[in-house]
Amino acid sequence: MTSPTASGALDAEPTKRDFIHILTGAMAAGGLAAVAWPFIDQMNPSSGVLAEGSPITVDLSKVSEGQQIVVLWRKNPMFIVHRTAANLEEIRKPSTLAMLSDPESEKMQQPPYARNWSRSIKPEYLVLIGVCTHLGCIPGYVPSPGSVNATWPGGWLCPCHGSKYDLAGRVFKSVPAPLNLPVPPYHFASASSVVIGANPPGETFEMSQIATL
Repeated sequence: MTSPTASGALDAEPTKRDFIHILTGAMAAGGLAAVAWPFIDQMNPSSGVLAEGSPITVDLSKVSEGQQIVVLWRKNPMFIVHRTAANLEEIRKPSTLAMLSDPESEKMQQPPYARNWSRSIKPEYLVLIGVCTHLGCIPGYVPSPGSVNATWPGGWLCPCHGSKYDLAGRVFKSVPAPLNLPVPPYHFASASSVVIGANPPGETFEMSQIATL
């Protein structure tokens, strides 16, 4: 899968500078505004590491509340969101849950240790595979409640066919996407760093167990 560069062009092969991006989303009068992904020069995994699917470590110390960053692992975008207290309140509201197709995460789209109300190990940090479960597009981050429509709780909107996900990555009812956004194997190496691609000690979840991959 290719990813946008800072200039907005598509590269056939990712370079080292492509491995961590900050993705900012914006909603403009009836649609998602096009945005660039500026680079963070904090990690440069080799192409061999990426091809093998080896775990990657991401520094979270500079990720502000409400911010999403995007990293590449196994050539797929990984969404990491530092959720606010308001975000966490929103994903638990009955009004939000009523809009979702799988609010209790019953389908195998996450490791057992992330099958909970926040779909995460630490509620404030969400880690997702950022690929729409419809046709593999990359959904846009639209966190502000009410910015898509009056009932929008914040989340992701796929610009290709209109699939929607809340800020736990759970898919809405009556959209093309059939499943929640997957959660990859991951664990926290410290209070401010997350390792994507490796389970916590004692856990054995594999990517092959996720229905869409």
